[in-house]
Parts: sequence; C-alpha cells; structure tokens
Amino acid sequence: MKKENSVYLIGIAGGTGSGKTTVASKIREILKESITVISQDSYYRDMDRVPVEERNYDHPDAFDTELLADQLKDLKAKRPIECPVYDFATHKRHAETKRIEGTHIIILEGILIFYFKKLRELMDFKIFVDTPSDVRLTRRILRDMNERGRTLDSVIDQYLGTVRPMHIEFVEPTKKFADIIVPEGGYNEKAVDLMSTYLKSYLRGQPSQ
Repeated sequence: MKKENSVYLIGIAGGTGSGKTTVASKIREILKESITVISQDSYYRDMDRVPVEERNYDHPDAFDTELLADQLKDLKAKRPIECPVYDFATHKRHAETKRIEGTHIIILEGILIFYFKKLRELMDFKIFVDTPSDVRLTRRILRDMNERGRTLDSVIDQYLGTVRPMHIEFVEPTKKFADIIVPEGGYNEKAVDLMSTYLKSYLRGQPSQ
C-alpha cells in the first residue's frame, strides 16, 4: 500500500475495443468522485495535415507521450493540469483544454500506455484487458459507425491496414508488463469488484481531500 497522502496511478491497457474504458468507468462509478480517469486518446498528435491513407492512430508515434508523462507527473505531485481535448472529426486538438485537479487515485487508460517505459515507471499498478480479436473488432465497428460517423468499409479497411498489425507488433507484447490480466474487460464483474474493493481499502487509509 502506498504511503499516506500519496497519489496512486493505475494503468489499464489493452487492444482497441477490449473494454479498457468500461473497466475504468465501472471502477470510477463504484468509487464515485474518488477517481480521476485520463485517456491516452486525449494525447493524439494533430493529424489534419497527414494524408488520410497515412494516418496511423495505433502506432506509438501517434501520441504526444512527452506531454502525457509531464502531466502525469504533475498530477502525482498534486498539481492541476490542462488536459488536451482531441477531436476525431477534425483530426486535431481543440484550442480549449480540460482542467483536471486530480485525486488520490488516477486511472490512465489507452492501447499503448505500457509501451512507453517513462509511463510505466509512473504507474503503481498495471492492468491488461485481454479480449478476443473478433469481439474487439465488433465493438470497434459499432463505436466508429455510431459515434464517429464512419462507414463499415472504412472501419474494416483501417482495422486490416493498421489496427490489427499495430496490435500484434506494439500492443500485444506489452501484456508482459501487466501486474494482472483481466479477460473480457468490464464484463468481468468479479475482476472489477476485486479491484474496487482493493481501491476502497486504499482510500480508507488516505486523509480526506
């Protein structure tokens, strides 16, 4: 257990559509305001000037990892941050940012957060959400078509062209860095309950904010 008045950073990684965000959301829902969730997606670099056929959102270079690491250090030092806001419609960041004060527990979720050593070194606990590829593809199709206005063909082309090969090359190998591996993401209620119970115990040892 961490020392009193410390900030505990949990990393939740896994492939696209694995259920990372669902796991983070369910834990936060159980713990109410006691958790801050940061998404690696917020730290995508601007892609508006990159030709469509060259855009690769699943490669490590797609992320502004330096900024993410710096802001995580600020949160762990109890300093507020101005988190970027990424717009997938325009493929660039909004001019405005989102101010985040932070809490005793912070969850960082993203496909490649375990790939970067500088991020792993900031984490106190690492979870890899492991979900079959056919389930992940189905979830991605539904998300991109319903939330981002994509066509079925464009989603499948992107999956086969970059998402799948990048997962095999960069995401899947980071499973070895996890402290625990959670099959089926947010649908694994026992795993979510176990993590939530552990975090409640952690919070009971912290002074009120």
